[in-house]
Amino acid sequence: MKDKITALYCRLSNDDDLQGESNSITNQKSILSDFAKRNGFHNTEFYVDDGWSGTNFDRPDFQRMVRDMENGKIGTIITKDLSRLGRDYLVTGQYIEMIFPEHDVRYIAINDNVDTIKSENDMMVFRNVFNDFYARDTSKKIKAVFKAKGMSGKPLSPIAPYGYKKSEQDKDQWVIDEETAPVVRKIFRLCIEGYGPMKIANILTDEQILRPTAYNELKSTGQITCEKPYRWNCKSVVGILERQE
Repeated sequence: MKDKITALYCRLSNDDDLQGESNSITNQKSILSDFAKRNGFHNTEFYVDDGWSGTNFDRPDFQRMVRDMENGKIGTIITKDLSRLGRDYLVTGQYIEMIFPEHDVRYIAINDNVDTIKSENDMMVFRNVFNDFYARDTSKKIKAVFKAKGMSGKPLSPIAPYGYKKSEQDKDQWVIDEETAPVVRKIFRLCIEGYGPMKIANILTDEQILRPTAYNELKSTGQITCEKPYRWNCKSVVGILERQE
């Protein structure tokens, strides 16, 4: 067991951001590191999923941890609390009660006082159910916020569509992007004149106009790394023509 990895698993979702610093990755790492040192856990390794919901168990580093466990590399898994492991009580319970023991892995949730090597875990199932309820309730509240925002006329997308940009005075407002607006007008004009999407794409390609992906990359990073930055396709043209914005 001493030679096996002590997996220190951290998870943070956008929903958790609403709760402030207490659930931050930095805070979780500090709690896990201190606990491991105080309790004699060695050969520690962090597994971190930042920006992943607890109801999604396809998280990249969670799956990496599972693979390491299945390969016999992990002896103990530690999280700050049960909700960091997951917020679906059925799947979370399956991992704790069946999958971890099957691979001879000890699981510890520090703040919930859960340790599978001990027998005092009677409240664990209730905490898992509550975490599941919390995830569902938060999802409903977020949908309500987005609906209210949309009904007020504010854009829901964090990225302005091609032809617009965010106003510097109000990030919830879009203003015309004078660099790309002429391209959008050109696309609509050519469409009205009877040109199909493929023909329009060929015209834009011949005129060496940056396609939307390349333009956005240039604006955000100052350079272009995508292949064929001037190669427009049918899909891009149709997307612009079909957007109500």
